[in-house]
Amino acid sequence: MRSTTLLTAIAGLSLAASSWSIAATHPLPKTMLVAALDRGGGPEVLTIHHLPVPTPGAGQVLIAVHDAGIGVWEAAQREHPGKRVHFPLVLGSDAAGVIAAIGPNVRGFKVGDAVYGLANGSYAEYATAQAAKIAHIPKGMDFLHASVLAISGLSALEGIDDVLELKPHETLIIHGASGAVGTLAIQLAKLRGVKVLATASTDDGLALVRRLGADEVVNGRTGDIAAAARRFAPHGVDAVLGLAGGDALEHCIDALRQDGRGRVAYLYGMEPLPRPRFNIRMTLYSVISDPEEFARLNKAVEAAKLQLPIGAEYSLTDAAEAHRRLAAGHLLGKIVLRIRK
Repeated sequence: MRSTTLLTAIAGLSLAASSWSIAATHPLPKTMLVAALDRGGGPEVLTIHHLPVPTPGAGQVLIAVHDAGIGVWEAAQREHPGKRVHFPLVLGSDAAGVIAAIGPNVRGFKVGDAVYGLANGSYAEYATAQAAKIAHIPKGMDFLHASVLAISGLSALEGIDDVLELKPHETLIIHGASGAVGTLAIQLAKLRGVKVLATASTDDGLALVRRLGADEVVNGRTGDIAAAARRFAPHGVDAVLGLAGGDALEHCIDALRQDGRGRVAYLYGMEPLPRPRFNIRMTLYSVISDPEEFARLNKAVEAAKLQLPIGAEYSLTDAAEAHRRLAAGHLLGKIVLRIRK
């Protein structure tokens, strides 16, 4: 395993995509390695299996996965997979790689294209994806960083632009800003000309969010959020993006302007949810993934020269260890499974 605090996108995608394009013309293997579970439980239930390579259906592509991002929600799915799932269950949704096969009724992609997006069971050497839920990798970005872009990037972009509708010179508190969504939200907010107060819970996290462009920072656990917010926006903050629940988020919301124009956005799955407030617009939202949204995201990524923090990297065979690291918390960015190196 190799840990990092901040990696920027590197050149060389065209070379990598070229070599994959050649490989993709070879016959596909019949089986593949996956990290899957045969029952719910702790990280130890994630073990290596040999499973058949899936066949893409109508509107789908098959991706030779290069890297797969690990989402925090996948730990809950591992622990409580539900009664209707079929085992072995392959986890994973964020992925980047090369299209190895194309099903019927797919337009805009071809075998050999370097892509990222939402794939079914991405803890695997191959995974299927709906063509409407993937996109070409932005110019200048490698597979590693593209593998953490889709869900976190769309969450940040849609929160900033669509839910909070932030405009230049407005003020925003991003609570929980050192995680995967928060680090991207800082950069996208600054791209829009928004002033940002970011909270994080560790010194490393505070240093990171400041490097990414936050105008002011405060420790969300030990700092005085109310005092920091008064200095930052004496007449009240315009908006709050809540990426972590609890008392600290309530203090952030308390700092909003009181003229009916204050608003809060928080992602589906966050707990505990903030309490309702009078005269404040509070919106629970979830990610929308479609070609139009991916086009918006790619445009913003290239305009902002987005930096995507990687919290840690593990091999596919170390997926259980990756989930143990996920449980430990305090990640600066997202964990990635390196499927192919």
